[in-house]
Formats: sequence, structure tokens, C-alpha cells
Amino acid sequence: MLNHFNFKRFNKGFLITNDFGKYLFLSNEEFQKYLSDNINKEDELYQVLKSKYFILESKSDLLADDKIHAIREIKNYLFGSTSLHIFAVTNACNLSCIYCQAKDKSSLLGGFMSPEIGKKAVGLALQSPCQDLTFEFQGGEPLLNFGVIKDMIEECERTKGEKRVQYTMVSNLLALTDDKLEYLAKHNVKVSTSLDGPRNVQEFNRRMKIPGSSYDIVCEQYKKLQKCGIGGGAIETTTRYSLKYAREIVDEYLNIGMKGIFIRPLTPLGFAKADWDQIGYTPEEFLVFYKEAFNRILEINKEGTVFPEFLATYFLKKILQGYSFNYMELRSPCGAVTGQLSYYYDGSVYTCDEGRMVSEMGDCAFKLGTVENSYDEIIESPVCKVTQAASVIESLPGCSDCVYQPYCGVCPVVTYAMDKDIFPRGPKGFRCKVYMGIQDFLFGLIEDGNDETMKILNSWIME
Repeated sequence: MLNHFNFKRFNKGFLITNDFGKYLFLSNEEFQKYLSDNINKEDELYQVLKSKYFILESKSDLLADDKIHAIREIKNYLFGSTSLHIFAVTNACNLSCIYCQAKDKSSLLGGFMSPEIGKKAVGLALQSPCQDLTFEFQGGEPLLNFGVIKDMIEECERTKGEKRVQYTMVSNLLALTDDKLEYLAKHNVKVSTSLDGPRNVQEFNRRMKIPGSSYDIVCEQYKKLQKCGIGGGAIETTTRYSLKYAREIVDEYLNIGMKGIFIRPLTPLGFAKADWDQIGYTPEEFLVFYKEAFNRILEINKEGTVFPEFLATYFLKKILQGYSFNYMELRSPCGAVTGQLSYYYDGSVYTCDEGRMVSEMGDCAFKLGTVENSYDEIIESPVCKVTQAASVIESLPGCSDCVYQPYCGVCPVVTYAMDKDIFPRGPKGFRCKVYMGIQDFLFGLIEDGNDETMKILNSWIME
């Protein structure tokens, strides 16, 4: 009997997938034979379809151990609790990025988390049943409220018990001083910064409020992080201006010593939404940029340097290994609340970082409560439940029958920000087209089956 599957025309034949994360390329003739459910059991095609769970011996075969294992692997994140806790310790910032997603033109800036709220936020985060937690400090610019970050780390170390907590920070590095650097190194705080490319791109996108070069500062400070043995990386954000410099952006990451690059499209929040006509682009324009950057990345890898594109690795881990990284945007349901929580400087708690960003636009739709609430109260919030329900792509029109459904995800917050509706009004929105285009590209490489390319792609997901 045939198992449930999704399909699409792909090059000269068809691509089929199923809920176990399995895929197969079929010729037109093979696809018709499969649809007819009339393939001889001795036929090699039958055996391949059966091995990938597209053919079942019986309904009870769905409960066989190998299939239970496969679904557990690709949905492994459902067996955990909230592991990522993001603390926005201030909304003040010392840069004026043209695409800032953490504020818009109506935001009231200059708020700082107090030590009392910081300690309560740590106490709430430690209530998560998860034994392995990540505490991420953000802003604004978190280094502007470094004293509270120190208080929170020390409170966590004092009260965490047997929990294992990893500390990370997202910073533009402008306010990094030697004493802060020493503290970060001592407490093994990983630091991620923002680098949009070579000097001209970085300084166009990420502008100083005072005379100076954000490019020079990032490069200088990143070298200090490396010298002190502080792990981390950088985040690239693609604006319309960036589109002309795909290869140069990749080369900049390689030259500065980064271990790879995440080619990231804009998220239409904050200034990025307000000024989309000036700095945004169509999905098709982004995909041209992405493919050019990706091809440069393949060239680097063919020259002997393992240098992944990280967004691709999140898809490839599912596609090639049937295992899911805990990447919040590619979960179903998404990682809001059950995977991450966002704590604002004023003590408000939001579903996720994007939910907190929407609040900066004057809409607290994704607020769950405050640091005065318990973890159980946060989880039981109706906002949590509806956000989860709205991101189960197996039940969403346009997603449920998409061939890429096993590997994809939706963000209800972005959907809400764009359409004022937490449920997608229809398929083929901006993010949908971007993710679909990237997966078209990756499956094209997989179908082509070039040995050198496949060796490179597999090396990325083995890291």
C-alpha cells in the first residue's frame, strides 16, 4: 500500500517526500508506476520505495520500530523544553543600522534592565525542565548594560544547581573594553557580532552615530576575541545594497577568519518593514544573490577549506540525515516558548525574539507575562498555545501538501507582522518563496549527484 507523500515536478521527473523526512527522485514512468500501486515486489523500484517508507506492507507497518525511530529523529526537538533564553538587557544602541529589526521609528529608546529584574529573569529561566540551557544577552547593544549581565551570570552560577548553562552574547563590539573582554573569557561567553560584508557594505548597512567606521571596529575587536580564545561568529544581513556583492561578502568572512557564513535575508520587522521599499527586495532577487554566494562557497570548499553556508546546513541535516538541528524557524511547531523565550529589559516575557521585536512596534500581541510569573504559567499562556497551533505546518493550507514540508517551518510572528493574522492567509509569501527557492537549489545539487559537491555538503553536516 502507498504511504502518504507529497510531490512536485522536478526537472525531467518528480521529487517525492514523506513525513519521515525521506525523499526520492522518480522519472515520469516511475512516478506513474508508483501511483498505480502496481509494482512487482521483486522490482528494484519497489525495494527502494519500501526502504524509504513510501510503500508499506500494511497499516500496522507505520508503527514499526524503524519508522518510530525516523519520526523521532526528525522531530527530536519535541522531546525537550525551553533551552534558549534571550535577555534583551537594553534597547539602547550605539549604531544606526538601516534595517534595525529591534526598533522602529516610534520606539522609545534608552531602557535598561535593572539588577532586580535581571535576577528574576534568571530565576524564571532556570525553572525550565531542560538541563542544558543557553543564556543569550542581546539589545539594543548589551555591552551598554554590562553590569547587569555580570549580575545575571553570577546569579545563575550561584543558583543553577546541576543545570549546564552556556552563555552567549550578540554585540556590535563598539563598547568592548579590555576588562569586559577579560570577564567574557573567564566565564566562557561566546560572542556573535554583525558583519554584513566588506567595508563598503558594512558601513552602508551599519552606520555609526558618531564619526568612525563600524567595519574597522568589528575587524579589530573580532581579532581580540580570537586572541582571547572567545568562540563565536558573525551574522550577515542582506539588504538591497548587498545584492551586488555576493562573492565579496563571502570572501570577507573567509579572510577575517570566520568558520562559515549564514546568508540571511531581511526580516520585515522594525525599520526593515518601514523602509522595505528602499532596502528590501523580492524573493527572486534574494535567491539570485544566494546562489551566487553559494557557488563562491563551493569554490572555497573545493580549494580545501571547510566553509559551510549555515542556513543550508539546517536544511541538509534534515534532508540527508533525517535529523533536525534545534533551529527555531525550521521547527513544526516553531520554537516559540517551547524552544526559546525572550525577556525584555522591563521584565516582560515574550514568545521569542521576534515577538519582542513586534512589541517595539507598539504591539504586545506575543507577550506571555512577566518575570513575576512562573515557568508553568508562561507555558500555559493562551498566547503560547495559539502560536504553537499556528506553526504546525502539517495542518496549514499550502504547507501541508508542499513537497518541502518535512524540512521547513513558518514564523507566526512574521506572518502577524506582515498580515496582522497569526495564520498565513495563503502560501507563497516572502519567506515561503525564499525557503522554497533554497530547497529547490539544494535538491538540484543532490539530484545532480556530483561526488565532489556531495562530499562538501556532507562535510558541513558532520561538523
